[in-house]
This record gives sequence, C-alpha cells and structure tokens, in this order.
Amino acid sequence: MTKLLNETFGKLKTNVKGNVVLPDDPRYDEVREIWNAMIDRRPAVIVQCAEASDVSHAILFARENGLEISIRGAGHNIAGNAVCDNGVMIDLSNMKNVRVDAQNRRAYVEPGATLGDFDQVAQIHGLATPVGINSTTGIAGLTLGGGFGWLTRKYGMTIDNLISAEVITANGNKIRTSETENPDLFWAIRGGGGNFGVVTEFEFDLHPVGPEILAGLIVFPFSQAKQVLTQYRKFVESAPEELNVWVVLRKAPPLPFLPENVHGQEVVVLAVFYAGDIAEGEKLIEPLRSFGDAYGEHIAAQPYVAWQQAFDPLLTRGARNYWKSHNFTELQDKALDAIAEFVGKLPSPQCEIFIGLIAGASNRVSADATAYYHRDAKFVLNVHGRWDDAAQDQICIAWAREFFQASAPYASAGAYVNFMTEEEGDRIVGAYGANYDRLVKIKKQYDPENIFHLNQNIKP
Repeated sequence: MTKLLNETFGKLKTNVKGNVVLPDDPRYDEVREIWNAMIDRRPAVIVQCAEASDVSHAILFARENGLEISIRGAGHNIAGNAVCDNGVMIDLSNMKNVRVDAQNRRAYVEPGATLGDFDQVAQIHGLATPVGINSTTGIAGLTLGGGFGWLTRKYGMTIDNLISAEVITANGNKIRTSETENPDLFWAIRGGGGNFGVVTEFEFDLHPVGPEILAGLIVFPFSQAKQVLTQYRKFVESAPEELNVWVVLRKAPPLPFLPENVHGQEVVVLAVFYAGDIAEGEKLIEPLRSFGDAYGEHIAAQPYVAWQQAFDPLLTRGARNYWKSHNFTELQDKALDAIAEFVGKLPSPQCEIFIGLIAGASNRVSADATAYYHRDAKFVLNVHGRWDDAAQDQICIAWAREFFQASAPYASAGAYVNFMTEEEGDRIVGAYGANYDRLVKIKKQYDPENIFHLNQNIKP
C-alpha cells in the first residue's frame, strides 16, 4: 500500500487544488480526528478538497488504486463513517462557503459548512431553515440523513427545504439534481445518506426567523419526572407549531441559574423555543412553569444564533459517544416509566436521554415524497451515551442498549439514520420502510459497485 501510494500520490497532488495529507505529514493525526473519540482509523491518504473538482480527482484516484473511500463533512456523525482505514478520506471540511440570496430566500451551502456557519450568514438577513441543535454539526451529513431541530414543527425537516444539489457521482462526474433534474437522485439524497454520491453544494429554501427568538430552559427535580413528562405529553398536543419544547433528562450541568447543590443531580429539563412574537410566546409558555416545582429557569429573548449554540458545551468533540434511538408516534406511560428508570442509573455525568418534538409540518409530507420514510413520527428519542474514559466503554454502552431494549415495545417503526451507530446495519431496511426497494434501484443506477459504502449502506 505504501509503495503504491509513494509511486502515485504525486499525480494526485498535482491534480488537486487542496491539500493531500499522508501519514508522515505532521498534520495527519489532527486532520483524521473526528468528533466521536471512539473512532480511531488511519486512512492511507487524506484529500482536503478545495473545490468540487478535487472530489472527482479523489474518487478516480481511489478507484484506480483499489482503495476504499470515506467522506467527511464536519466529521460529527456518531457512526464515524467519515474516516476509513487504509483508504482515501475525502475531507470536505475546508469547503464551507455559504452564500445567501436574500431576495429569493435561497442559501447555497458547501458541504464542509457547519450549522453555525450556515446560521450565521442566513441570520444576517433574518432568515433560517430547519437544521439541528448543535452548531458544530455538519450541514452535509445532517441534510442527507433527514435533519430536524427547533424549526421542524413549523417548516419541516431539513430535506423538506432542499431545493437542489450538485453531486459528484461514482464515476467522478458532477451533476445537478432537483425536482426537475435527475429527480430520482434528488428523491434519494433526501434521507438516503451518502449512498449515491458526494454533494458539493446544497441549495436551501429560507424562512423569516428572528433574529431574536424566545428560548431557554426550565429545570425540574428528577423526583417529579413522571408528572412533568405526563403534563408535557398533554401540553404539546395543542401547542402551536411556532413553539417547540424538547425534554432532556440528565445530571444537571453547572448552569448559573441553578443552586450549587443541584449541580450533578439528576434533573428534568424543558428546552423551550418560540419563533414568533415574544410577548405571545411568553403567554404560551406560562403553563410549562406549573408542571412542577422548578429548581430554576432561564428563558429570554435572545438571538437565534445564540440559542443554536446553547447546547454546544455539552457536545464538544473528543469524548466517547454511543447512541441508540427510537421514533415515537405517542409517548405511552410505560415509555415514560422506562425513561425515568434509566435516568435513575446514568453511568456517566455526561449521559442523557432526550425527547425531540418534531410533530407538525413534517407529518404532512407523504412517506414516499422523499427517501426519509417515517413521516408519522412525532417524537425522536435519543439515548446519548457520552463519557471520557475508555475504561467506561462497557458500562456506558450496556446502559444505552438496555434502555433501548426496555423502551422498544412502546416505540413506533423505523429509525433515524443520523443517530444510528455503525453496528446497526440490521435497522437500515426498517429505517427506509417501503422506500427501500426504490433506493436499491437508484443505488444500482448511480453506484452499482457500491464504492460509497461507508454509511448506513443501501446495497445495490
């Protein structure tokens, strides 16, 4: 392998406008590192692309030399598919340009951009589109798997706001895809992940949001978990779609508005977001305060971009992460009991269970409109195992798996591919439901040799 590369990588360096990083490069370890510290792989070569043509050269180089390909956007994916052993890592993280056409409410975003990069530019014009809740997440992986966040109830999933994309296919060609151009591919990339090619530009629809929104946290004692969760379930049934409330159950971080003796104690947190008139939002959220005897709260008008970064300190890179996830069309009592039981035995101060409310606009999209299938899901629950010491791997992974099994009888069908670990290949068919067969046909058309297989793989 080394001999092969030493003889051939000079040509690659000549063709590529970006950087070609080999294992003897002092930057190598830094460049190959991704968000989840459990993933430690060593590519034979890393191509840090500067433009779309670099992607084509990297794909063709890998194919000519029989090397595996991995694709990195921001490197945030839990499964760690961004980096491979002994292959070509196509690193898009330097391609992060965001351009906004405010008049037509469109954004043109390169695949290395993070949600923070995107939000920052769009909010200059008071515009946004639904993305995730952690600003360091990459726009590419998020979008290709579906994408949801605070704005999803009102404006749908990230893929519901994708207008077009430029894609480098397995043969190195660049094509444009939209509802009218290569529409089968456009259908597939909206939820089908990186199975069909490498997206080098996304075009998004934008909506008026902010720049100030109403958002913050209300923190209740864990002893009141069942009553808070039961009232939450009832409250969100009739909440307007401009209002979103998620639940986070974990040990309390040292938030300044909480008494010091609460820090490190198990708590139930309501994360509140309202994208509308601030005074109206204040009235709408008032009932939340009566769900229990809160330890404290901090809810205020604030910039949308600030709220989008609020959870970043809990999701910094470098920790070990293991997730399990379910969709729910309803939150049954026994599901709430299982949540309370397992939060009562968190194996690490960083572990948490969260319930993301996505009911609204995304439910009004038909299941076969995009590759993302489970349009009936109203909640996505994520069991977020997170810790620092490798010695805790076994206990933290076991906790996540046990809760996943305990809550499974009350979950609805399917899975969200962005939350699936690399071991969950058996869930892929279920994740796409009745759309799976069509995805296989499109995979055969665009990547018959399955060179893009480091993903939640749809086999041709």
